[in-house]
Amino acid sequence: MWKTPVIAFAMSLTLSVSGPSDAAVASDQPMAQHIAIAGDEAAAAPLIEAALTYAAFWNSGDESFARRALASGFIDRTLPAGRPQGLAGPLQASKAFRTAVPDLSAEVEDLVVAGDRVSVRLHFRGHFTGQFGTVQGAGQAVDFAAFDLYRVEDGRIAENWHLEDNLTLMKQLGLVKH
Repeated sequence: MWKTPVIAFAMSLTLSVSGPSDAAVASDQPMAQHIAIAGDEAAAAPLIEAALTYAAFWNSGDESFARRALASGFIDRTLPAGRPQGLAGPLQASKAFRTAVPDLSAEVEDLVVAGDRVSVRLHFRGHFTGQFGTVQGAGQAVDFAAFDLYRVEDGRIAENWHLEDNLTLMKQLGLVKH
């Protein structure tokens, strides 16, 4: 049966810090607006921590969050063309996207845990002030959604399946006509 834990449970999750300061972790780690857990809350805690740590990477661009969240053999199951497999892929993607949208933020709107899987609905926002390929931004708003499904093993994300609303993003960047 699905149950929604109290917000205090989500807020009580702490990251083991071996990189950024506690203050940096608190400011960069987005809190989920809604968490649903199928099963034991205590067993779900390391899965939630891995997902929120990875969200902190997308929210901040700080590579140490990705390095802590992703397993050494991490596999991107929906790897875009030209992106390297493993940890290098998300690091490359974040760096390239932050070149275009330096103020990028990521908010976790929904997080659902079932067994060894975590589903995350993310909301990205920012302003296209940098460069994306050959296109220079003019400060236009960027606001799009993404959905990730993680398989977590030993408290780290081992596999990821993800979908981004790239059509909305490309329209906002001016790369696709409305």
